Amino acid sequence: MKIEPVPEQKTTIQVIERMVALLDALAKYPDPVSLKELSKVSGLHPSTAHRILNDMVVTRFVDRVEPGTYRLGMRLLELGNVVKSRLSVREAALDFMRALHKKTQQTINLSVRQGDEIVYIDRAFSERSGMQVVRAIGGRAPLHLTSTGKLFLSADEPKAIRAYATRTGLAGHNKNSITDLGKLERELSLVKSRGYSRDNEELELGVRCMAAGIYDDSGKLIAGLSISAPADRLQEEWMEDLVITARQISATLGYMPAE
Repeated sequence: MKIEPVPEQKTTIQVIERMVALLDALAKYPDPVSLKELSKVSGLHPSTAHRILNDMVVTRFVDRVEPGTYRLGMRLLELGNVVKSRLSVREAALDFMRALHKKTQQTINLSVRQGDEIVYIDRAFSERSGMQVVRAIGGRAPLHLTSTGKLFLSADEPKAIRAYATRTGLAGHNKNSITDLGKLERELSLVKSRGYSRDNEELELGVRCMAAGIYDDSGKLIAGLSISAPADRLQEEWMEDLVITARQISATLGYMPAE
């Protein structure tokens, strides 16, 4: 009789299920919990629970308060706050984005920073609005080649900007891309002083963008609102509408600009 090996995928899923069982067990208690109690509640053997808990301590999903007792870790709070900010900003922005699209008849993008890239998380457009530049939700682009990305870079310290340039090499997509650190730093200085940014065919030839920042109740830049359009259709007067719209979205999130 031939014995088939257990697929690795099944083993991996089993480990994830056990991790979730332990996290659910920890969530039931306001105070640190003993290994014995966690083993009982989760239904896992103490040695199995101990091994998985140790792995989650390393990744900060779980804190070891003292030998043999555990509680949920700060990593969960950090990830939860990221999810919360993304969900809340999308909910807060959508009606404003639709209104701005109705006025401009061009695509309105909502983007967030993830590492050295921006990620498009929502958009407002209409198939009846003629020629538009439509970015895919979930699509990514380098920070230094996009209007929203420049907003996030302009909020960084000079040391962080230089580190970004070193990591990415400031790779360009075309002849208009900014690939020189000195030029990028001058551009970011203008962005910081103006409070808005532009992409003049730097990511894609024939496409121009303008962006303004969205801030949360702590004053942190959490997203960028941008208009993307064919280069010959982007109108400068839209910048004022864009900035006002970004401020309105920020206000719904509790942001109060300094006097």
